[in-house]
Amino acid sequence: MTDAQKETNLAESVSKAPETKSAFPLGVAQTSPRPAPIAQVAGDAAVTAALAEMTDMVTQARTEGRIVERLPLSAIDLGHLVRDRLKAQSEDLEALKSSLKARGQQVPVEVLDRGSKASPRYGLISGWRRMLALSEIGVDEVLAVVREPKSASDAYVAMIEENEIRSDISFYERARIVVKALEQGVYSDPKSALQSLFANVSRAKRSKIKSFIVLVEALDDVLRFPTSISEKNGLVIAKALQTDPSVADKIRESLSQTQPENAEQEIAVLLKACRPTDLIKPAQNKVPRQISLHFDTDAKRIELSGEGIDAAFLSALESWLKKQ
Repeated sequence: MTDAQKETNLAESVSKAPETKSAFPLGVAQTSPRPAPIAQVAGDAAVTAALAEMTDMVTQARTEGRIVERLPLSAIDLGHLVRDRLKAQSEDLEALKSSLKARGQQVPVEVLDRGSKASPRYGLISGWRRMLALSEIGVDEVLAVVREPKSASDAYVAMIEENEIRSDISFYERARIVVKALEQGVYSDPKSALQSLFANVSRAKRSKIKSFIVLVEALDDVLRFPTSISEKNGLVIAKALQTDPSVADKIRESLSQTQPENAEQEIAVLLKACRPTDLIKPAQNKVPRQISLHFDTDAKRIELSGEGIDAAFLSALESWLKKQ
């Protein structure tokens, strides 16, 4: 074969060879075939499902109060609920502030989400003292658990249960939150309010709180140091108010005239107006009470009888005897 024939055959073989440019884009050979479109769609669906499942889990955990969030203090309304605590004791607050400075916030507050259109967005359920202490030491954020109480009643119960654990809430404050919950229509009557808000306390304790309700309803707007009223003194005042409604006016007048400067002075005014001698003292221009007294020395028994004996007299006498 001549040299010319060889060159002709070589040219023909090159022209018939497959074009590598179309087989290997950009001149690089593919080592594996592209995944089929159906496989890619299935993979995307799996990722989407996993993300949706995780989102649901996070949402559920947040709803159940299992996630602690960091929220701005300014985003929380401290007055969302009427507080059962009227004030924070200065010594306790200072101790709490010192602890927060040294160790940071260890226990989250509880809030409810009022919706993106609300301002502030969150309402405080429990943790009022922690919020107050954090704001006073200049902290801008608070650790919080977002709750979703089913009703206003559940929110009040959550607040009260936290304070009952610390046992530093006065009987007056306990009774006051019952009164305020009734005023806001959370409960229809005192009995249901007491049984719901204080379901975990003894029946005797609920009875005492009920007695203090009378005191709150009659004098809440004029008392300056109500949290200092002891259980014993509060029950005496409440009983006097129940026995003789005019005692409330007597107390108001005395407080207006004396202007007590501290808790001791105020309680002295309250008790003076409730003295049994004042309750059984005959009113001017009225016939004195007709009461006969008999003392049996052998039986060591005193007997009282006469038209002057009535429920008011008996209540006043019992109150007087307890003080002796």
